[in-house]
Amino acid sequence: MDSNGGGLIWGNLLHLSYNFWGDWENPEVSSPYHAAKPYLRFDDRLWDDLLRRMADAGMNLVVLDLGDGVAYRSHPEIAVEGAWSVERLREELGKLRALGLEPIPKLNFSTCHDQWLGPYARQVSTPAYYAVCRDLIAEVIDLFDTPRFFHLGMDEEEQKHQRTFEYVVLRQHGLWWRDFFFFVEQVERRGVRPWIWSDYVWEHPEPFYAQMPRSVLQSNWYYGTRFDPDVKEAAAYIDLEAHGFDQVPTLSNYKSPENIAGTVRFAREHIARERLKGFLIAPWRPTLEACRPRHEEAIAHLAKVIRNVERGA
Repeated sequence: MDSNGGGLIWGNLLHLSYNFWGDWENPEVSSPYHAAKPYLRFDDRLWDDLLRRMADAGMNLVVLDLGDGVAYRSHPEIAVEGAWSVERLREELGKLRALGLEPIPKLNFSTCHDQWLGPYARQVSTPAYYAVCRDLIAEVIDLFDTPRFFHLGMDEEEQKHQRTFEYVVLRQHGLWWRDFFFFVEQVERRGVRPWIWSDYVWEHPEPFYAQMPRSVLQSNWYYGTRFDPDVKEAAAYIDLEAHGFDQVPTLSNYKSPENIAGTVRFAREHIARERLKGFLIAPWRPTLEACRPRHEEAIAHLAKVIRNVERGA
């Protein structure tokens, strides 16, 4: 494996909107932020601080989960109170670029994480749904000036992940694939590369490897600390490499900050350099002042990893 870290993506997933969970208020849920809200949960000062810390850490990319945090011109009806105007979004994207941070849009179209779509989340796979999704993807690509990638989410669309939801929708079998290909087409026809979470492969390896286009950038994720081939989620990195997929492994301090260095080490051992496009850290907290420690911890740990990779360690 190439020990040179040059050219790798060192990205961070940040949320403008955090309305990607179902419409629930459940005391058994560990995170107090899972219930969708009709207003924007976002702190400007923390956002600015995190961007500067990321730039100082040597990071070079931000995946920005937009959701209903933008008053889209095509569909302003989905915007929450306090949503950014498209002019504000463009200003913030300019701020990222000035810091050397490449902005990448994310709209999660998994039915497990599409509460941000408002009424259209209950119209999945209908003509109205396809029209709205088509409009939003096109507008976002224009707002981001044709970004290199577009993250489509598509994770956890299974019943077990919606067991506490008040309203459950999920696609299975051929419908999941038809809708997935629809999203891929909307992105690729505009010259942008689609990017997804890869966990569909954990439970459906045969259809995944038979039908998943190699053009789709893969972000498998595993947040534990035991990196062994018998750990299904970790083994997926090896299997995706064996099938020739480009990867941006996902690391996180969601369970333990040790996962960050562990994932980078494991991925560099098992993924060929030409297919290892970089790494994406996911703190899984809204951009709120109360969550500052989680965000800062993630950046600090990744900064150490970046320094080690640049030294050839």
